[in-house]
Amino acid sequence: MERANESSLMSFILLGFSDNPRLESALFVLVLFFYILTLVGNFAIIIISYVDPLLHTPMYFFLSNLSLLDLCFTTSLAPQTLVNLRGPEKTITYGGCVVQLYISLALGSTECILLAVMALDRYIAVCKPLHYVAVMNQQLCQQLASLSWLSGLSNSLIHATFTLQLPLCGNHRLNHFICEVPALLKLACVDTTVNELVLFVVSILFLLIPPALILISYGFISQAVLRIKSAEARHKAFSTCSSHLTVVIIFYGTIIYMYLQPGNSYAQDQGKFISLFYTMVTPTLNPIIYTLRNKDMKVALKTLLSKNCVPYDCDVQGSIYQDM
Repeated sequence: MERANESSLMSFILLGFSDNPRLESALFVLVLFFYILTLVGNFAIIIISYVDPLLHTPMYFFLSNLSLLDLCFTTSLAPQTLVNLRGPEKTITYGGCVVQLYISLALGSTECILLAVMALDRYIAVCKPLHYVAVMNQQLCQQLASLSWLSGLSNSLIHATFTLQLPLCGNHRLNHFICEVPALLKLACVDTTVNELVLFVVSILFLLIPPALILISYGFISQAVLRIKSAEARHKAFSTCSSHLTVVIIFYGTIIYMYLQPGNSYAQDQGKFISLFYTMVTPTLNPIIYTLRNKDMKVALKTLLSKNCVPYDCDVQGSIYQDM
């Protein structure tokens, strides 16, 4: 009871980048810029995938889920980060920290599984094209998406709860700009070996097994693509798969570096910049990568814009797209 009362009255001081005011000003502009791009880009993908009947396929169903994930993930972190970067107050309430931890951990874990599901979809599409429509039916797609979301939620409920049980003994200066597990473990005034072990096991389940399965699937995909006789079909398969693989490398690379390095080698300043990259930059890159490298998405965007513009603007936009 005493510990609960202490928690309810406590706020965390997010030190973030407060030791460098000039850097804070620059980061405020960058975070705001990437947040706006994330909102616009991911909303565009969701709307286009919903409006265009030609994009009502498993690939774009999962891509819409990924865009929704990125929207929610960045929104759970960016507003608080902008407030702390801009204003003199660098605090977040204990309740706000708990909510931020649960939501960001759930969404981040969900994305780990969803990217593996998307790799499975590409594997079946390329390696088993004749069975693709029958196998990747609407029911299975919904089940796979639900499994991804439930896996992330389960991990968050277990992992975040386990972390929040640690006594802090009055420590409330969090050397980070968000409430994240590695930073919170450093505030604990007891031995955190068990928590670090749990973190390591969970990281293996969500950060090593999914990318390993993705790489294996892409090994089979590469073999299948090289056997395609049509150069155009081969180019389209490589373009679609390379977009997903680029997102996978960026996402897993930064998080694996963050969560799987030994605790004694965890550098706070370096960790903050890595966290800033995968929380603010990566969600912006996803829609850019998928739209610029995806002909179907560009055609759907062109069609949507042509339906909602006046004749003169349509002519201008049409000439622009022809130049692309």
